[in-house]
Amino acid sequence: MGKTILVVDDSSIMRKMIKQTLIGAGHTVVGEAKSGDDAVVLYQKLNPELVTMDITMRGMDGIAAAKAILEFDAGARIIMLSNLDEDKFSKEAVQIGAKGYVNKHKTAEILELIDRL
Repeated sequence: MGKTILVVDDSSIMRKMIKQTLIGAGHTVVGEAKSGDDAVVLYQKLNPELVTMDITMRGMDGIAAAKAILEFDAGARIIMLSNLDEDKFSKEAVQIGAKGYVNKHKTAEILELIDRL
């Protein structure tokens, strides 16, 4: 059974690609945000089962947005997606309470992680 997901990425092309991947796998994208600030507002409004969160964005970045969402809802399930240094950011993602870190171009790994949550 598919999950309701909020997609957060400052690139409209990446949001579209992630959205198509998720919908193709049977999930429902309930919202899209292009910044961390928008993500926090939309999370509180939409209450998705899961969030895919880019790390680097203008304004509030993904790490700060994930922290804010987790302060609002300690049970939030957030997956960090990025092309940045996996060793460095995967550790930081886990430390703040994210459920995982995946390279945003590894769609099979993204879907595997979502299915495990």
